[in-house]
Amino acid sequence: MAGDVSGARAHPNTPRVHGAVTIYDIARVTGLSPSTVSRGLSKPGRLNATTQERIRQAAADLGYRTNPMARALNTGKTGTVALILPNITNPVFFDLIRGVEKGTAEAGFTLVLAETRGRAERETETTERLLPTVDGFILVASRMDEGQVRELAARKPVVMANRPVPGVPGISTDYTTGTAAALQLLADQGHESIAFLSAEDTPWISRARWENILTNAPSRGMKVVEIAASSATIEAAGASLPRVLASGVTAVHTFNDLMAIGLLQACRSAGVVVPDELSIIGFDDIFGATFTSPPLTTIRAPLGTLGYAAVRHLLSLQDPNEEHEQLRSSLPTELVVRDSVARPAVRD
Repeated sequence: MAGDVSGARAHPNTPRVHGAVTIYDIARVTGLSPSTVSRGLSKPGRLNATTQERIRQAAADLGYRTNPMARALNTGKTGTVALILPNITNPVFFDLIRGVEKGTAEAGFTLVLAETRGRAERETETTERLLPTVDGFILVASRMDEGQVRELAARKPVVMANRPVPGVPGISTDYTTGTAAALQLLADQGHESIAFLSAEDTPWISRARWENILTNAPSRGMKVVEIAASSATIEAAGASLPRVLASGVTAVHTFNDLMAIGLLQACRSAGVVVPDELSIIGFDDIFGATFTSPPLTTIRAPLGTLGYAAVRHLLSLQDPNEEHEQLRSSLPTELVVRDSVARPAVRD
């Protein structure tokens, strides 16, 4: 593996190297084997801290720079991971992206971010285009069908995030823990009729959450109804307000915080007072959930932790000789109580 030494200044006690610095130069300076140096440069964390620091310091003193093209030619690996998202502007993904970036940076990998705009065909085209240039994919809320996902996983390592696909490693948030707390809060406040505002563009997640609510709400003395919006967006949720009001419910649990915000905005425009006339609970606890009026009660999902765990597991899949890191299938959620829930108004 060769590197670019332009502008590099070696430590005075480090032998001068003419031309491109290689792992063999670092091995000679440190007294370590080239394979150990290579492992220290390509897989941080695999060596003990003292050896890792010797390699890092020697590489810095010599002006070593990783050459991705050389690494790809020698190992077939590019040191690059692709994160595929349906919508890069959705604030729910901010923490997830940060978690993935933390994991790739720690491992010395490069992160490539791509957006599909929630379209399966665009996701297929994007993964096919990136296939020769990345070592693996993290697919977030993938829109591809299960067959397409499994076909991709047969060609490159894949980890799914918030979309279970049998036979493919994946990690999701456990909505059941937070939902149970949300249902109990509504029951304790005296709500007897609630709605789940689902999203038609994410049927696999919406269906699972609705079935969970349908199973657990009656035991708390509540009747439930599902109201489907066309998409998990502010606009679609706002357009659903007439159906929410016509249902006669006193509280709504939305698929995500964006939909909760859309419903809050529509209520304000229609003169419906939240939470006096309608209680609202979101999901995700996105940046901005505290900026609404009233601040939004929601279910917090640990998406930063999810992103970090997904990338660590993906990187462990790169080497069939390495023991794969254990991947938890789900991470617990928690209810965050703010001001958008109250006891229902007494109706004549």
